[in-house]
Amino acid sequence: MPALILPLEEAAPHFAARGGLIGLDLGTKTIGVAASDPDRKLAAGVETIARKTFTADAGRILALASERRAVGFVLGLPLNMDGSEGPRAQSTRSFARNLAKLTALPIALWDERLSTVAVERELIAADASRAKRAAVIDQHAAAFILQGALDRLLRK
Repeated sequence: MPALILPLEEAAPHFAARGGLIGLDLGTKTIGVAASDPDRKLAAGVETIARKTFTADAGRILALASERRAVGFVLGLPLNMDGSEGPRAQSTRSFARNLAKLTALPIALWDERLSTVAVERELIAADASRAKRAAVIDQHAAAFILQGALDRLLRK
């Protein structure tokens, strides 16, 4: 049975009571990966996956989820500023559908508008060089997305 793919609030009851979540920031060339602690209070960047094929990318994501005993995924859904869905959001939904065929872990979709912009500003404020920013921005964006979702779940 494929995994459930739902908005965050609807997916939350399907996560185990305790256990970390894996956050993903899907880009065209890379996938930023973050993970939370088992109590779901803090998100941290894990790695940036250089995209190859779906099978290779999904294999690495599932391996990370297994290593960290994750109980679900949070995918950043890149909505347009007016809340509509464009090609990037459709691509994310397609990735989620394909990933759902390979795992039973619930997949939550979380609005990620402006996450990369916010992270870039933070890295610039921290005086990170352009090369350093490029190397870490995707996993920082994934952590930003996941932390936003964790904060929302804590407020429920």
